[in-house]
Amino acid sequence: MLKASLIVSIVRKGWGSTVMQASVRAGARGGTVLFGRGAGINEQEKIFGIAIEPEKEIVLTLAYSDQIDRILNEIVRAAELDSTGKGIAFVIPVEKVVGVAQFMTERPEER
Repeated sequence: MLKASLIVSIVRKGWGSTVMQASVRAGARGGTVLFGRGAGINEQEKIFGIAIEPEKEIVLTLAYSDQIDRILNEIVRAAELDSTGKGIAFVIPVEKVVGVAQFMTERPEER
């Protein structure tokens, strides 16, 4: 049975590669970086009276569930997510995966 989870990290612009490197150091095989923008109540910053739209980077990291705590802890440390306003990360359980060979076959210890 596949035991995978998805770590979603939403961080400040320019920090996606930091999150990616941290997750790989902790055992992830890679990830995907997407670009977005904040739209929350705290995202209405102004510079010289001109409203700006804070840009974000969203990093999707798929890993086996037994690796999640180690990877998430490294992401929190590297991206400074334990400080307010630096970003957010959360974990979602994954039921099925296709297109990624390592997740489409059983791990040796699961046989």
